[in-house]
Amino acid sequence: MTGILSTDVDIPDIQPDFSAPFFQGFQVIASYILAGAMLVVLIMLIIAGAALAFRGLASDRVRTWAGENILWIFIAAAVLGAASGLFAWFVNFDFGF
Repeated sequence: MTGILSTDVDIPDIQPDFSAPFFQGFQVIASYILAGAMLVVLIMLIIAGAALAFRGLASDRVRTWAGENILWIFIAAAVLGAASGLFAWFVNFDFGF
């Protein structure tokens, strides 16, 4: 059996498309979630700081809550800030505003 084997194969130039349009939507949703969480933590931090700084501003219950949880609020603010910073670094994050 003799056959003709062609070694010349015409392979078209293939360029992969790595763009995924839904990733843009994921980035916007993640930016809204991070921005919302950061605003909530900022408001909690302001309330806790004001309750501890000014005695007549808040009730004893609020001051007790602020004294017990202000460290956790600072930690949450640091974690959210680090997460949004890493997100910004990886995907050119904007807050979506």
